[in-house]
Order: sequence, then C-alpha cells, then structure tokens
Amino acid sequence: MADAVLIPEPRPARFALPGRFSPLLLAAGLVALIVLLPLIALGAIAAEGSGDMWPHLIATVLPNALMETGLLLLGVGLSTLAVAVPCAWLVATCAFPGRRVFEWALLLPLAVPGYIVAFSYLDVLHPLGPVQEALRAVLGIASPRDLRLPDVRSTGGCILVLSAVLYPYVYLSARASFVLQSAAALEVARTLGASRWRAFLKVGLPLARPAIVAGLTLVLLETLGDIGASEFLGVRTLTVSIYTTWVNRSNLPGAAQIALVMLTLVLALILVERAARRAKRFVATGSARPQAPTRLTGLSGLGAALFCAVPVTLGFVVPFVHLSVSAVRRMAETGFPERIFGEAATTALIALAATTLALSLGLVVTLAQRLSRAPLASGFARVASLGYAVPGTVLAVGLLSPLAGFDNALDHALRQSFGISTGLLISGSGAALVLALAIRFLAIPIGGIEAGYAKLSLHLDMAARSLGSSKPRTVRRIHLPLLRPALATAALLVFVDAMKELPATLLLRPLGLETLATHVYGEAARGTYEDGALAALVILLVGLGPVILLARMSASALRSSAGRARSSSPSSPEGASPAGAD
Repeated sequence: MADAVLIPEPRPARFALPGRFSPLLLAAGLVALIVLLPLIALGAIAAEGSGDMWPHLIATVLPNALMETGLLLLGVGLSTLAVAVPCAWLVATCAFPGRRVFEWALLLPLAVPGYIVAFSYLDVLHPLGPVQEALRAVLGIASPRDLRLPDVRSTGGCILVLSAVLYPYVYLSARASFVLQSAAALEVARTLGASRWRAFLKVGLPLARPAIVAGLTLVLLETLGDIGASEFLGVRTLTVSIYTTWVNRSNLPGAAQIALVMLTLVLALILVERAARRAKRFVATGSARPQAPTRLTGLSGLGAALFCAVPVTLGFVVPFVHLSVSAVRRMAETGFPERIFGEAATTALIALAATTLALSLGLVVTLAQRLSRAPLASGFARVASLGYAVPGTVLAVGLLSPLAGFDNALDHALRQSFGISTGLLISGSGAALVLALAIRFLAIPIGGIEAGYAKLSLHLDMAARSLGSSKPRTVRRIHLPLLRPALATAALLVFVDAMKELPATLLLRPLGLETLATHVYGEAARGTYEDGALAALVILLVGLGPVILLARMSASALRSSAGRARSSSPSSPEGASPAGAD
C-alpha cells in the first residue's frame, strides 16, 4: 500500500496590509465600528454632564452601588464555585444513581432568566406564599407574624437566585476539563499515597483551573449585567443605578457616568481572567487515557445524587412548577389572557429581526477572515465580539445618542430637500432595540461560524477557484451549505437570548411596546405575580430548546473526545470500557 501523503493547509501571510482594502474587509471594519460606536458615545455623553455631577455621584450613588455590586459578585462567585465544581467532578469522575440524568439536567437552569427565578421566589417565599403557609400548618401556627423566614428581598436572596441560574457556566467548562484529564497524573498522585480527595485538590483542580476561571468570568459578567433580579430583590447595583438615574431622574449624562464605572469593572474582570489563564498553564503528560469513573454505592452514592439534585431543584424545578401551577390557576379564574398572543408575536418578531441582523453581520465578519485571510480581519472579528461583554444597560445608554443624532440629521436633510419629516425613525422605533440586541449577541454567530469554518479545509476553496468558481459562487454553493448546522445553532441561541433580554428592552423599547420580558417585569413591579406567570412560563419553555441542544452537543463532543483518547492509548485495549462506568 502506498504511503499516505499529507498536504499541509495553506497558511496566510503573517502580516501584509493589502494595497487596497476589499469591500468585504471594509464591511467587516464597519461592523467592528458599529460595535465600538456605543462605547465611544458613552464617553461623549458622560462628558456632557455638569462638573459637579461626579462629586455628587462619588458622594451619594457610587459608594453604595459599588458595595452592593461587590458583595453580589463575591457571593455569587463563591456560591457557584461551591456548587458547580463538586457537581462537575462527581458527574465526570464518579458513577452513582442518576448520573446520566444529572449530566444534562444540571444545565436546565440556563433556560430560566434570573429575573424569572426572582419573580418566582418572591411569590414562593412570600409570608403568605406556599412555603411559609405549609410550615405554619405543620407547626400549628395561625398568624404569619409568628413565623417569618428570612426575607428574600435582600443581598443574600439575590445571591441565592443568581447562583441558582448561573452555576451551569462553571459546571459546563469544569466538567469538560475533568472528563478530558488524563488518568496518569491522578494515578501517580494515588500511588504516592494521596487520598482521592487530596488528589482532586492537588492535581485535578489545578488542571481544571483555567476552564473554571473562564466559566466564572461569564458568571460574574452576567451578574454584573443583571437588572431584573437585583431590582426585584432590592439590591441597588450599578446596573440598577444606571436604570433609575436615566428613567426615574431623566439624567442621561449621570447614567452614562455610572455606566463608565461599570464598563471599567467589566474590563477589569476580563483582564483578570486573561491574566489568570496566562499565569496558569498546565499540560497533562503521559497517557492520554481518561480516568475510569469510580462507582459510588450506598450512602455515598445517595449523597452524590442528592448534592447534584439541589441546584437543579432550586434553579429549575421550583420555578417551573410554581409558574405552571400559577398559570393554570390564573387561566382557570380569568381565562386565557389574549394579550399574551400579541406580546409573544412582538417578542418573536423583535428576536427574529435581531437574529437575522446578527447572523448577517457575523457572516460578513467571518467571511472577511476566510476570504481575505488578513490579520486585520481577525482583529475586526475580536472587536465585533466585544458586545457580549457589555451589559445591556451600558449598551442602551451608549446607543441612544448616536442613533438620535442620525435621526435628527436624516430628518433635517429630508426636510430641506423634500419637505418630509421622518421624526425619530430609528431611536423612536423598534429598530434601536433590534440593533442593540444584534450587537449584544453578535459574538455568538461569529464564534459559531468560525468553529464551522475551522472544519472546512482551505483546499476546498482552492479546488473551487481552480475550476473557475468566483468567491461569491464558492460561498453560495460550497460554504453556506456546509455551514448550515453552525448557522442554525447560532440562530437558535441568538433568538432565545434576544427573547430573554430585559435591560436593553426596558430602556430602548418604543412607548407602548410590550414583550414577554417587560410583561413579567411590570407584574413583578406591581406585586401581581400570578398575572405574569404565563408570560414567564412561555419564556422558560422557549429557553429549553437551546439548553437541550447544548446538552446534547456537549455530551456528544465529550464522549467523542474521550473515546478517541481511550482508543489511542497504548495502555487501553481498543473497544474496552472503563470499569465501573455507569
């Protein structure tokens, strides 16, 4: 048999500024500029404030907001680590009753936005709610004044709520790291006399530290950008301060100045995360064979199952059951609310428009990388992905001024030329919200399409060009059909995230426009929880789609990687199953 010949992939030049920029590269640069524009405008808006505004903010607003935000970040960070890392280790390295179920069930809280969990717990843990009523009935206490649980409207309650829905970010990255760790390092630690617990602390945990830090950074960014849960539970974070300063006090420059402080905190989190990953680089040596799961039986197996069941129950089961019961009870009393149809249609239309725009912009950026292969195109892609790290409130404040300026300029030009007034064409319509959502979630299609392109050899492009196909025809006939799974996955994720987004929707929606998210927010603000239960349940059910998809993709990828490692290991016979596998 003839030896196989490996043809290396063509490599782009290290750095070469093209003599003239291609239209596609210019378009990618324009997308990056659109993402940067709100951040640039934020500084300009903040500079419009009076000179005595900063001293006022520093003396009255920022100390409390920074303290509340810091406590919330610290509490949520520690809580998610305490829950997610042990769950990930148990699912990845142990075999116990229900392990296969918990493998994907621990991701279910991702389907529930934080403001919906807060909405549910405000009713569930209310003094006249089901939990305290049941306790009083069991203990024979008649008056609610004689038995009061700690108030969920507190920083501690907010930490509980956000930790219950955000821990899957850490769990997902930590589980992947634990599954793919080589058994050799842990076996060496055990042969040197270390217990299983000590081997985890000294070997397994340090090896997974970069993945855990990456997941924790996402948790902290999501916590920092939350507005619904924080406001419902009475925590005056930076995000809530931005909203109240803009909406309640009509002080846009003041809101922009608080947003600059918040943006500084976001950048600090990102820099700390990158520094932590650079400082800790671990390489597994020896056999690539993954470790065999340790079977837990009896009380240890039951304890593992109960430990994994607690976060799933708090983050998904309790909100889902409560919303279902409340929605059924409300429909039995008053019938199906017809307004839900209109709000669901509005929500779907805005999310669909944002998804279409985000996919289009993401495709432009990734095509520029693929076809031009210029280092500048990769830089544009990184800049265009910054929107995901910017909280919705900050993005909304930064977008308002440039969009209003464009509307005024367009209105003036059409008045002068044709006597037509367009008014606030973009900033006064749903277009501003669609643009904000597209910028906010643009990183999802860029990352998804980049991953899809990574699987397509550059030799396909070379073969197409050698057969006389132009670049547009190659994209249309070869790239897009092969990228269809990546495009579909990105579209689903953007659509659901846009449906759930609350801060940008609250600040940029036109007057009179209601979505499912703003409906839930309004009912919670009025204290009429059952009236918003159906809208919250619809958001939760729609959110299950991408979570199930993510769970299947994650499990499939990890099994495939572990299978390849096991089959390539010289110490593991081909096709052998690890002892004790569930």
